[in-house]
Amino acid sequence: MATCKLQGTIVSSQLINKKVPKERVSDVVTRDKFKFKVPQLTTTSPLPILPLIEKTKEIIVETESTNSAGKFGRFGGKFVPETLVICMNQLEAEFKNVLRDQVFQAELATALRDYVGRETPLYHAQRLSEYYKNKNGGIGPDIYLKREDLNHTGSHKMNNALAQAMIAKRIGLKSVVTATGSGQHGLATASACAKLGLECTVFMASKDMDRQSSNVRLMKLLGAKVEAVNGSFKDASSDAFRCWIGDLENSYHLTGSAVGPHPCPTMVREFQSVIGKETRKQALEKWDGKPDVVVACVGTGSNALGMFHEFIYDTDVRLVGVEAAGLGLESGRHSSTLAKGEVGVYHGAISYLLQDDDGQIIQPHSIAAGMEYPGVGPELSFLKESGRVEICVATDDEALDAYERLCKLEGIYPSLEATHAFAILDKLIPSLPKDKSKVVVNCSGRGDKDAPIVFNRRVPA
Repeated sequence: MATCKLQGTIVSSQLINKKVPKERVSDVVTRDKFKFKVPQLTTTSPLPILPLIEKTKEIIVETESTNSAGKFGRFGGKFVPETLVICMNQLEAEFKNVLRDQVFQAELATALRDYVGRETPLYHAQRLSEYYKNKNGGIGPDIYLKREDLNHTGSHKMNNALAQAMIAKRIGLKSVVTATGSGQHGLATASACAKLGLECTVFMASKDMDRQSSNVRLMKLLGAKVEAVNGSFKDASSDAFRCWIGDLENSYHLTGSAVGPHPCPTMVREFQSVIGKETRKQALEKWDGKPDVVVACVGTGSNALGMFHEFIYDTDVRLVGVEAAGLGLESGRHSSTLAKGEVGVYHGAISYLLQDDDGQIIQPHSIAAGMEYPGVGPELSFLKESGRVEICVATDDEALDAYERLCKLEGIYPSLEATHAFAILDKLIPSLPKDKSKVVVNCSGRGDKDAPIVFNRRVPA
């Protein structure tokens, strides 16, 4: 019998990969419901031309995005051993407490402002905007960058890492365990732990340690213990979870990805939602309106949900997620879970996965270490299936092109994860209405960590 791994347990693939009819979205509504129109989803080609906004379908979506079981429609849940259920329930209770605790919220707001450097700018990329206008007969949108790359440690990851480290200290735990792919979450967690006087252990795949070596050195400088793991980010995540299970009384598992058992995905999304909240406020200040389109790369979903969540019910705002097509969708060497995956259970929750006919995980590939994961968060799985989020893909080469373009036109070097969002602009912009649109791209991280990869692939010595 084929099996599929969960963190800390094994579940029969007959249970987790059995084909079942899709639940009607309206069946999972727990509170108010309303109808709205969204663009048709297009995922059939490596770089699909996005549909015109007037091509729509009608769906029903709940206004309460998750229920008490941590389900987003048919996605999510808490598939963990019984020994962990109590721990996860306690974590959920503490999470709910801090959301209502005005003292905690004030302390977090102060730390985000004074330590992280929020709010981050909404930057008008004038030369990038002109580049696309020149390619499209003088017509094109104004492109704005949400500069999460200017956060302390260079990415959006600090928003969540700091908040969860504060929770760990609040409940009296002394050490933090986590896993990282690109090293950005590991770096953010190591920094937060150093600030709060917590021990920190980071699990990271050996191949990612090699290609993101500067982040590894910085984590160690910050006092973190970095454990090498054979395999990829998914294997590092499994080892971090096992380490936490071995010391539940003293350690805190600080997830940086919007995946895993409830309440982990909801916590990550909540602490990252500051991105979208600031974007709404800044757009109102800059042009007295909202973005027409917001774009974000999609690995596991933390930065995308941080941007999208604020605009889910603004049906006049298109939400575009961009996955890593690697060497191309037909090559099988990609990380396009939402575009090519199927539904199953992995790392404690139901979501879209890259898996074979026997339910075994397929090894993902991307030039961006932070996007090399075979799953995606349950909330993004729900938003994709409901049609609210449009899913597109960009290859390694297209991401490298976008990296160079942003360097040369704006003097900004984004992370290779973020460049996937910029890469889709070539296809997105011709699909926009002729009037003056506003496009916001989440520049989720800074790219100095990726410079050696770019130098090796594109820039001669």
